[in-house]
Amino acid sequence: MDKVAFTGSTAVGAEVARAAAGNITGVLLELGGKSAHLVFDDADLDATCNGVLAGVFAATGQTCMAGSRLLVSRSVHDELVAKIVGRARGIRLGDPRAAGTEMGPVATEPQYRKVLSFLDSVAGEGATVAAGGRAEERLGGYFVQPTVLTNVQPAMTVAREEVFGPVLSVIPFDTEDEAVSLANESRYGLAGAVWTKDIHRGHRVAHALRAGTVWINAYRVVGPDVPFGGFGLSGLGRENGIDAVHEYTQTKAIWVELTGGTRDPFTLG
Repeated sequence: MDKVAFTGSTAVGAEVARAAAGNITGVLLELGGKSAHLVFDDADLDATCNGVLAGVFAATGQTCMAGSRLLVSRSVHDELVAKIVGRARGIRLGDPRAAGTEMGPVATEPQYRKVLSFLDSVAGEGATVAAGGRAEERLGGYFVQPTVLTNVQPAMTVAREEVFGPVLSVIPFDTEDEAVSLANESRYGLAGAVWTKDIHRGHRVAHALRAGTVWINAYRVVGPDVPFGGFGLSGLGRENGIDAVHEYTQTKAIWVELTGGTRDPFTLG
């Protein structure tokens, strides 16, 4: 076997890499994430709200690129949170096959229990549940309410670890440098977004973020021609685009002697 490609959790990815190392087999790992939205005070808050909701509640938060951290300028924090909370409370949970359903259940019972364990730890760590925060038991199955947490500190478990569920952690910031620092504190580095009307700041911050994909005023936009992958615990290598071709290509050097091989190798010139 020349190459192993794996998409999944960081823990399992580490085991795959460990097994591959025994045979010096290359690995392509697309793993977890704790991706952040960075929202500045000049952002279009309605557009930002749409992007944040799609980023964390689509697929019930069960995507590697889920934007589960919301870093927002303190001056617009309350206004944006109010918009997001209002929308989150109105998300229709139900059977994914039903046309009116906007968010389905968590995929498995172990993952369902894991998401609830994160929510159980929130109060003890000092965060505030602004929306959701518990199972939606009236529906049966593995439904978890779309959850928005405020008063979250960067060191809290819910702000550091991948939940892989519909949970958004909100953290305010005061300066651009602080926002970038908070985003880059994560051991993950899969994706992120910058929300601002200042395109210069958008590019400046995007380049400063330690993440494989960064959107400016958008989220979850992907394409088969654009490389996708992460830094740190988010994996190794890139999928899609020409970079994916390079992942499965070995470079070979071939030398051709055109002098007939008669030159004395110990003679200079």
